[in-house]
Amino acid sequence: MPQVEVTIGGRAFTVACQSGEEPYLTAAAKLLDEEASGLASQAGRMPESKMLLMAGLMLADRAAGLEDRLRQAESYVGQVERRLSQTEATLNKMRTEPHKVEVEVPVIPHGLIEMLAEMTARAEALAERVEKAGV
Repeated sequence: MPQVEVTIGGRAFTVACQSGEEPYLTAAAKLLDEEASGLASQAGRMPESKMLLMAGLMLADRAAGLEDRLRQAESYVGQVERRLSQTEATLNKMRTEPHKVEVEVPVIPHGLIEMLAEMTARAEALAERVEKAGV
């Protein structure tokens, strides 16, 4: 089992970890060291256990805030995915259904053709009479 030497709050520690986890342990120790160093500079010298407890609590608080933001982001992503799915369904429906075009065809009322033919005949007869009269 590999062992990693880390420094937290100016104090060196040797920590064992699983093989391949060394980079994660080093990164976690760096985060804890940043919090512990900040505490040491503000509060001066404090017992190691108190320094590690406070640094751990500060990191836990930051992690809890990030988890809240992650839940909000996941909720937002879920809403966006639902809207996208609805939009895709609508587009697919539009693509698969034949596009309906409504065309209005004028309907000639019953008897109108006969009436127009009769009016045309009268107009022609009137035109003939005017022509014969020489006007």
